[in-house]
Amino acid sequence: MKEYYETELGKLYQGDCLEVMDRLISEGVQVDLTVTSPPYDNLRTYKGSLIWNETIWKQVIENLYEITKDGGTVVWIVNDATIKGNETLTSFKQALYLQEVGFNVGDTMIWKKTNPFNFGSNYYYPQSFEYMFVCTKGKIKTSNLIRDRVNKNAGKTFKQIRRGADDKMEYDDKTVTLQKKGKRYNVWEFPVQSNPDHPATFPEKLVNDHIISWSNEGDTVFDPFMGSGTTGKMALLNNREFIGIEKVDEYFEIAKNRIEKAMEGDMN
Repeated sequence: MKEYYETELGKLYQGDCLEVMDRLISEGVQVDLTVTSPPYDNLRTYKGSLIWNETIWKQVIENLYEITKDGGTVVWIVNDATIKGNETLTSFKQALYLQEVGFNVGDTMIWKKTNPFNFGSNYYYPQSFEYMFVCTKGKIKTSNLIRDRVNKNAGKTFKQIRRGADDKMEYDDKTVTLQKKGKRYNVWEFPVQSNPDHPATFPEKLVNDHIISWSNEGDTVFDPFMGSGTTGKMALLNNREFIGIEKVDEYFEIAKNRIEKAMEGDMN
């Protein structure tokens, strides 16, 4: 570990994520929620710091299981490289390994980019989304589902339909009155957030909504691939504690400065 920095509600470590996670686990540290985006195959080099392969990401996932509290959640946001016309499907391999070590993959959510880059293969449609695997250690402890989907039929009462034993659809005796706002679907639409100082900055609103969905005030949020510090910034702004790890010197300084400004009330 190169550097350690502590704010009122956050602890930032500069170093290799596996080494720092081993240290945290040995100290008995546990977290309620992880929101992170690991390297996508070898699509970016991150200042030449990247050493990333199946052996490493398996160790990261194993450590995540150890550091996550019972009932805690991991949001794993990933995509795949296409090599010689063939997608690696590493994202699904990682999701299956999350299950193998003991996590429940509760949902495969989609981040639909409202301003995707219009490039890619000449033979297939341009990519416009990423996977967001929402995984829990045992039964999920916190689920504050966002209700911002407008119901056009709000106030109307319906009988619910279910599938009966004979495989026929039938009405329940119970009725349901639709509320004005329904639960958001699991496809979230957010623009790509550009940052000249980092090649893959999270959209702040996307991270914010995961934090408020899967944690409560006072909980500890974790990001082992902290990057420019978006998860840390949004965690602190939502009155959560934060632990972050970043290997690259330049990115660590960017994250530290953003988090400091957020603690001082600067939202930029």
